[in-house]
Amino acid sequence: MKVSFFLIGVLLSMVSVGQSMSDFYKIETLHIPEEIALEVGGVAFNDQGQIGVCTRRGEVWLVSNPQSPKPDYKLIGHGLHEALGLNYRNGIWYVTQRSEITKLIDLDGDQVADRYEQLAGWPLSGNYHEYSYGPEFLPNGDMIVTLNVAWHGGGRSFVKWRGWMLRITPQGEIFPFAAGFRSPAGFGVNDQGDIFYAENQGDWVGSGRVTHVERGDFVGHTASLKWTDDPKSPLRLKPENIQPNSELTLYQYAKLVPEIKPPSVWFPHGLMGVSTSDIKQIPDGFGPYTGQMLVGDQGHSKIMRMVQEKVNGVYQGACFPFVNGFASGILRFRFDQHNDLYVGQTARGWWAIGGELFALQRLKWTGKTPFDIKGIYAKPDGFEIEFTKPIDAQQAADASSYQIADFTYKYHQTYGSPVIEHEKRSINQVIVSEDARKVRVYIDKLRRGFIYEVKTPGITAANGEKLVNDFGFYTLNEIPKGSKAVFASRKSESTTGTKRASKRKTVLPEGWDANELVNLEISTIPGLKFNKNLLTVKRGAKVRLTFVNPDDMLHNFVLVKPGTADDVVQQALNLGLNGQEMNYVPTSDAVLTHTNLLQPESSETIYFEAPGQPGNYTFVCTFPGHGPVMRGTFKVE
Repeated sequence: MKVSFFLIGVLLSMVSVGQSMSDFYKIETLHIPEEIALEVGGVAFNDQGQIGVCTRRGEVWLVSNPQSPKPDYKLIGHGLHEALGLNYRNGIWYVTQRSEITKLIDLDGDQVADRYEQLAGWPLSGNYHEYSYGPEFLPNGDMIVTLNVAWHGGGRSFVKWRGWMLRITPQGEIFPFAAGFRSPAGFGVNDQGDIFYAENQGDWVGSGRVTHVERGDFVGHTASLKWTDDPKSPLRLKPENIQPNSELTLYQYAKLVPEIKPPSVWFPHGLMGVSTSDIKQIPDGFGPYTGQMLVGDQGHSKIMRMVQEKVNGVYQGACFPFVNGFASGILRFRFDQHNDLYVGQTARGWWAIGGELFALQRLKWTGKTPFDIKGIYAKPDGFEIEFTKPIDAQQAADASSYQIADFTYKYHQTYGSPVIEHEKRSINQVIVSEDARKVRVYIDKLRRGFIYEVKTPGITAANGEKLVNDFGFYTLNEIPKGSKAVFASRKSESTTGTKRASKRKTVLPEGWDANELVNLEISTIPGLKFNKNLLTVKRGAKVRLTFVNPDDMLHNFVLVKPGTADDVVQQALNLGLNGQEMNYVPTSDAVLTHTNLLQPESSETIYFEAPGQPGNYTFVCTFPGHGPVMRGTFKVE
């Protein structure tokens, strides 16, 4: 089973067009003793090169000799409440648990905490979704933490500062910094002291994204705005100032409400990841990407790459696949003094590709440079694409070597968003740089607030190497100033979902007797599961099936022919940008019937006739990342 999970991870993470990143970056697994459930919530290094690991079970472990085949593990703290962040400074471990930042203080020099001291605390309502993350140190010595909203009817802030980023002084004084956070599991600081946080798709969040956060920003989720009357609040925006069902995008809404901060980089859901996590800047000595940032993904068990630039004073940039194939869901990572990346992982209740419930792994650069898209940068009339090695100039000068399209997402209270306003861009001209490492691609139109899918399928290196990855997504908030080249205008091509005859019937078919129906009901439970593994009917039975989704994420119910589930799941993933619009149900003879993609806390009833051929059919959720495990048997007798 783990092998199939890994292969699915490869498909989710990149188009395998050349060598794999695994040829250039090696994943090494650290041994964990059998008696330790290392469900990693936080990772940090002390000044002796030892790794501190806090866990969701409330423990803190000190890992010595991490380069050895069997590192030493020492329990140095315990009894904490779901610790999801760890840091170290001046001999003290700082742990963020549900309700506070706790200082673990060693009084006798044995590296075991003798005193647990609250630095700063905040209230809890008891809702399971009230996760707390951090702390991350700022250059001035202050710390930042982020607090989830509760899960109840689309996200609530039942107690003060839920849905906020907080700044905390070394003395423990709390200052609310920014609002509008939903599930901000990851955040980091670049070498200029600028703060970035990663958000997961959900209510008010069309897709995963990374946002540059400054004091007084509102980043999208309205639940936190109930606390803006507090004298410490840096903004006065109220929930009623945001319409829950606007037809606007987040970028468009920001023009009406200046407190709104649009993302600097969108991570298209399912194509780049499903649950963004940690953010760290890449140091020198970790390949050709120095100064860029890594962004983890918990559900897809992978690390992505992000390249940002400032245009007209605003951050924007591109995201790319990087390394996949980790053992469990990535939540935290840190570079050590050797520029190796230590990756802490957990998956209990938060299913992830990889199959393990937890892991601690190390990512090492081999010293070899992959042939890759190094970065994408905005120009007044298109983009500059930079590569890690010289390219074949003849291929690169051919406009057919590139594909560019743009799209965006809705900003509304509804969970997630389909891709909207999707258009293919025409390429007017391509100019290759003298060193053959960059190309200027001139396109027919640039639209502010849109995400650009940039593909380079026709590019190879001058030495014949193929790209390890041939696409990226650029978020355009600002268009650089400067003169534009003049070309004959071309009509843009709109791309929408494929229309097809519906296999989803939501009303009683004509001629059916409601009293003769077989009534089935199936629901979801946490951990990417249906509440039933088996549904049984007679062949040819007329079925009324109600699918209930009480979960806090999107799900569908798709019934497929025997032996076709894996193929249908892959076809759903291949729908790409059109996936959510098509409910992640591909046009396939293998699909017998299906529901819509259901919002959290919703349900749908469908009608269908059971197959006439007895056998074991499969029902599956085809939402990206769910299909490998969220399935069951539909037995026809």
